[in-house]
Amino acid sequence: MSKTVLVLGANSDVAKEAILLYLKKGYQVIAASRSTAEIATFMETRNVSIQQLTISYFDATAFETHEQFYASLPAKPHIVLYAAGFQVTNEQALVDWQGSFRMMQVHYAGAVSILHIIINDRENDHLERIIGLSSLSGVRGRKSNFVYGSTKAAFTQYLAGLRQYLFARKVTVNVIVAGYIRSKMTAGLDLPASLLMEPSFIAREIVQAGSRFTIVPGIKWKFIHQVLKYMPERLAARLP
Repeated sequence: MSKTVLVLGANSDVAKEAILLYLKKGYQVIAASRSTAEIATFMETRNVSIQQLTISYFDATAFETHEQFYASLPAKPHIVLYAAGFQVTNEQALVDWQGSFRMMQVHYAGAVSILHIIINDRENDHLERIIGLSSLSGVRGRKSNFVYGSTKAAFTQYLAGLRQYLFARKVTVNVIVAGYIRSKMTAGLDLPASLLMEPSFIAREIVQAGSRFTIVPGIKWKFIHQVLKYMPERLAARLP
């Protein structure tokens, strides 16, 4: 019997590429998102076998629906990927509370809500891995994106504690700390082309995740990650 992957936030560019890779490896995939029609259209263009794929409606911010969503799944997951995302600019976030709050809900509160339901299901004794798609923006506070970055930092720290909590149950928790990704979320932003990574590249890192907690895709971004992490505050304050 093939294993099941539950992808939350399945309409993200990275998530869709990860779904394709999981399907190629023979997994059953439950693609969960608010944008079910978009996922269906995307999968049709890729000639995906409907025998391997289930598309389900999931809203990370509708916390009151999460219990029912999980109870209605056609199979309990072996692997869970949380890839839901939402972003407004820092300038907008500073004057638009709803935009800030939605980032907090999607990146952190929604993740905690559904993941708690999943890990508290002790009848699912084959849960083996939880992967969260986070961001390098959460490594160090920067004046250009600290509101968005703070929501990703919270998510990363939650996953770090969850990894320890689930250690005795032999459930591996990974966080993908990604830099700039060429996607609909970054479309229109003035980003260095040499640092943009393709969604398919990030997806491969997800599907091939091993035992390490922090996975930073890309050699350049591994270097940047270390610089940001250990840079003295007097220098970090000068970052854009």
